[in-house]
Amino acid sequence: MSENLLPVLAKHPFVAEFDARHVARLATLAKEARFPRDHTIFREGDQDPELYLIVKGMVALEIDTPEQVVRIQTLDAGDEFGWSSVLMGRGKQFQARTLEPVETLMFNGEELLAAFKDDPALGLAFTLRLLGVVSERFQAARLHLLDKYSPVAKRAGN
Repeated sequence: MSENLLPVLAKHPFVAEFDARHVARLATLAKEARFPRDHTIFREGDQDPELYLIVKGMVALEIDTPEQVVRIQTLDAGDEFGWSSVLMGRGKQFQARTLEPVETLMFNGEELLAAFKDDPALGLAFTLRLLGVVSERFQAARLHLLDKYSPVAKRAGN
C-alpha cells in the first residue's frame, strides 16, 4: 500500500458518504496493518482497541464455542471489522481470523474518539456508519441461527 493513505482510504466503501474533510482527517489516524493467512487478529472478549477497514484479503468473523468454531460472516475488501473499538472498555463481539493474507487500514479507538470530540460532525457521520455495520452483523448472526435451527435445516440433518 502507498505511504500516503488518503487515496487508499478515499476508495474504501466505509467512507463513501463522508465529507472529503472527514476522510482527510481519518487518513491522518490510519495505519497499515497486514496479517498472514490463518492469523487470529483478535478473539471474542479481547480488549483490542482497533477498528479495521479491509483493503485486500478475507476475514472470517467467528464465535468460538466449546464444541466448535461457528463462522458468522466472511468479510473481504471493502468491509470493516472491530467496530467495538470505539466503545471503550467493551470486549470484541466476535473472533476475527484471516482466511488469506490481509491488508487493512487500522484505526485506534481512543484516537477516533478524540477526533470525534474535536469534530462532532465527523463523530456523527462515523457513528451512523457504524450503526449500519452493527445492524449488518446482527442480521448475519440472525440468519445463521435461523439456518441452523429452522425446521427445514433440522430435516436436512443440520
